[in-house]
This record gives sequence, C-alpha cells and structure tokens, in this order.
Amino acid sequence: MSVTTAPAAASGPMTKEERKVIIASSAGTVFEWYDFYLAGSLAANIAATFVPGTNDTAKFIFVLFGFAAGFAVRPFGALVFGRLGDLIGRKYTFLVTMVIMGISTFLVGILPGFDSIGYLAPTAFIICRLLQGLALGGEYGGAATYVAEHAPHGRRGFYTSWIQTTATVGLFLSLLVILTLRLSMTPEAFAAYGWRIPFLLSIILLGFSIWIRLQLSESPAFQRMKEEGTRSKAPLKEAFGTWSNAKIALVALLGGTAGQAVVWYTGQFYALFFLTQTLKVDGTTANLLIAFSLLIGTPFFIFFGWLSDKVGRKPILLLGCFIAAATYFPLFTMIATTANPKLIAATENVKIVVSADPATCGTLFDPVGVRVFTRPCDVYRRTLATNSMHYELVPGPAGSALSATVNGTAVTIPDTDKTGASIVAAAQAAGYPKAGDASILKQPTIGGVLTDGRSLKVIGLLFILVLYVTMVYGPIAALLVELFPTRIRYTGMSLPYHIGNGWFGGFLPPTAFAIVAATGNIFAGLWYPIVVACVTIVVGLLFLPETKNRNLDDWH
Repeated sequence: MSVTTAPAAASGPMTKEERKVIIASSAGTVFEWYDFYLAGSLAANIAATFVPGTNDTAKFIFVLFGFAAGFAVRPFGALVFGRLGDLIGRKYTFLVTMVIMGISTFLVGILPGFDSIGYLAPTAFIICRLLQGLALGGEYGGAATYVAEHAPHGRRGFYTSWIQTTATVGLFLSLLVILTLRLSMTPEAFAAYGWRIPFLLSIILLGFSIWIRLQLSESPAFQRMKEEGTRSKAPLKEAFGTWSNAKIALVALLGGTAGQAVVWYTGQFYALFFLTQTLKVDGTTANLLIAFSLLIGTPFFIFFGWLSDKVGRKPILLLGCFIAAATYFPLFTMIATTANPKLIAATENVKIVVSADPATCGTLFDPVGVRVFTRPCDVYRRTLATNSMHYELVPGPAGSALSATVNGTAVTIPDTDKTGASIVAAAQAAGYPKAGDASILKQPTIGGVLTDGRSLKVIGLLFILVLYVTMVYGPIAALLVELFPTRIRYTGMSLPYHIGNGWFGGFLPPTAFAIVAATGNIFAGLWYPIVVACVTIVVGLLFLPETKNRNLDDWH
C-alpha cells in the first residue's frame, strides 16, 4: 500500500458525465434517507396502528425500539454491502441497497394493523425497519465512494458534499410531504389512512432512482483495479483483520465520525425532540421550524465541502465540533426561553425535591426503549422528566418510602398514584405550564411561523445548529474516502461511518433523555454530545491525518 500526493487541482466546470454521477448518486441517497426518516416522523401514527390498546407507555416503547432497530443494524449493513462493493463493484451494490430500502418502505404503507393481523403487524414493521437499516448501512459508503472516485483531483470535497446534503434533504422532503398532507386533510383522515401515503409514494421515487442509476457506469478506480486483477479477495479481513488498517478505522471513528454524528443528530433530531418532548411545542409547529432552518442551512454543506478542498478536511471538522461543544448550552437555553418561557421560569422558581432510599433508585439508561420500570423512585423520576420538570433527588433513610416536596410543601401521594401524577399536579399548581399552555410557541399557519418574532428567533437559533451540522458533515465523506485504499475503500469507510452515525448518533435522543431523567435537569442531556465531540477533538488532533492531497488513482 502506498499513498502519493495528488497532482494539481483540476479547474473548470463539471463535465456532463460528472454532473450525471452526482445527480444519480444524490437522488438515490435522498430517496433512501426520505424512507428512513418517515418512521421517526410518523411514529405516533405507526404506534397507534400497530400496537394494541391505549397504553401510551407501550406505544412509546414500540416507537423507540422500532426507530432504534434501524440504527442498530446499520453497521452490519455496512459490513455486508461494503464487502460486496469491494468485491463486485460500487454501482451494482448500491442498486441492491436501494431496492431493499424502497420495497421495505412501500410495505410499511400497506401493512395491515394490529386489529387485522394481531402481533404479526408490529413484528412485520420491525422486520421492515431492520431491512431499511441494513440497506442504509450499504448505501452511503457506495454513493460517497462512487462520487469520490469520479471526482477530479482537488475537488473531491466539493463533489462529495452534494452527497452530504442528501440526509438533510431527505429529512426535509419527508417533513414537507407529511406537513402537506396534514394541512390538506382532517386529523381524523390523516390518522386513518393519510399517514400511509408518504410510504406509498416511495415506490415512485424508487422507480425514478433505479432508472437514473442504471444509466451509470462503474467507477473508473474500481474498473481499473478489476482489469489489473488487484481487487481484494477478502475485504473484511484486510480492512479490519490487520492492525494497520483497523487502526485507520478506529481513528476514523473516534477522531471523525463519532463527533460528526453527535453534532449532526443534536442539530437535527435532538433539536426536534427537544422542541416537542421537552418544550411541548406541537408537532406541526416544531416540524415547520426545523424545516425552515434546514432550508436555509443546506447550501452550507456544499460550501464547507468546497472549503475543505482549500484548507483541509480536518480543521473544518474539528472546529465544528469545538464550536458546537462550546455553545450548545447557551443556544438550547435561548431556544427554550423563547419557545416556552413559562417552563424556564418554573425551572428557576419552583423547587421540586424527591427523597427516597438510594437502594430503591436505579439507573434510567434505556437506549432502545425496552426496559420496564417498576420501582416508584424510577417511575416518578421518569414522569417528572417526561413533563420537563427540574427536580433534586436526595437520599432518604434506609427503608423509607418515597416522598416529595414542592417549594417546601410536602406532596400527598395517594396509594393509587403509581406514576407520580400527584407530584406533577403540585408542580403545575406552583407554576409549571400544562400541555397546550397559551405561553408555548404555536403558529397555525406557515405564514405565521415566518412572520412571528418568536418563531423567527427560534428558526435563527436552529439555523446555527444546522450550520454546525454542515461544518462537520460537509467534509466527512471526502475524508473517509481518502483514508482507505481503493481495494477496501467501500468496506473500510462504511463501518466507522455507520457505527458513528448509527450508534453514537442514532441513540443520542434516548441516551440524552436518560441523562435528563437521572439528573432532573432538562439541559443535562447535552453533556452526551459535548463529551463525545470533545473526545473527537482530542483524538482527531493527535491521530487523524490530513487527506485532501492524497492521490486516489495510485492508492490501491
């Protein structure tokens, strides 16, 4: 294996063939992300259809598990399809992943509900989510590798940055379709059948994506390697079975994709989670706010990809992690103060103290949402966290029953209260807002969101979070492609990318919520992305090489 310096950067506009490569790769990847995000955006409707009864906790657990399942299997998809991509080629592998994703998504749209086929309904949905996660695990590496191997020297960051827009565009597209349907039909109609329409529409996108990708030829780097007979015969073993290559993957994960992932998921997913679950902003308003911030911020993926060709991948990535870690607390505090001022006032003025025997209080960590909490200390703390209430947990005498005070006044907890509702009611009487409180940001129309001062401020703050996302995500594809030699590139780059984004990033919302529930502070969940981003800064500074001048043509 040898690494050579690339010749002078190419100049001039894109050729017709290069534009076709980028459009075809990006269109297919947008489609896959659109499919993947639908399950998260329509979680409440999916749970109502596939989970029996009225138990909100069971429905919430199903939603978390279904969403987490897709993220959990992404690294395995990276191994399976990354190996195929290095053995048989980039083009055909990401055609296969796209077909799997499209069919799985379409099936969700036609799956009968629990009332029709019983427990086969939620089981079939989870299987579809697993297939989607596997397919997505193989898609990104193929698209990024394919575009990078077509890109001229000195412009790989710019060319691959178009791929980097696809996750955000896919999320934006899914939100746009859902909002259009919600605003064009009654809530009852949307709940009955309207939520299925975005899944069914994916079959049209699948047909278009297959058509455009079939027009592509194999990447020149892979084709040349195939003709020379230098392809790897065992990509997995070569990529991860030898320390020299495994070390690159480890550095790529801890010094690159882990920090990139938490910044990305904080700026998009956790921001939406924080608005809806913590600040109690209604889903339509929150989705509109996120959509507008994404619309404004998406072009910066291209800008930072282009800039990485000039100044390097590493400084932009690590600077994005640093600025994000340094400013998350003030930014989220401003978002909260603007969107739900009464809640923030209550966190400062209403003092909730919970006392319990420490032996009866356990960890609330539940990354995939399948744990069932039964002890009052755990159940009550989760209830307070779900209602966005700050509290202090103090150790009580051994064997003592759980008790609580609100502003120094003892709360009477009847034997029939199994969830802590009495503590919530006392806190609300002292100043905490109830769901739907008039002080919570709510705009009924798109025009209202655009012209209201509070909404504009929140959009501006969300745009800053998206800007951080573009800094860390714009250059990452080029960096990962350049870290690994051609013969194991698809395999080598896919695994650290999907461990970083599927695990470090994908489990961010439930992990952050567990931290919030355990500490009693609605902002404490931000410590998770901050700590991971700081680890990436340190590892990246010490071990991550700068790769922008590497010559992919001579690196087999």
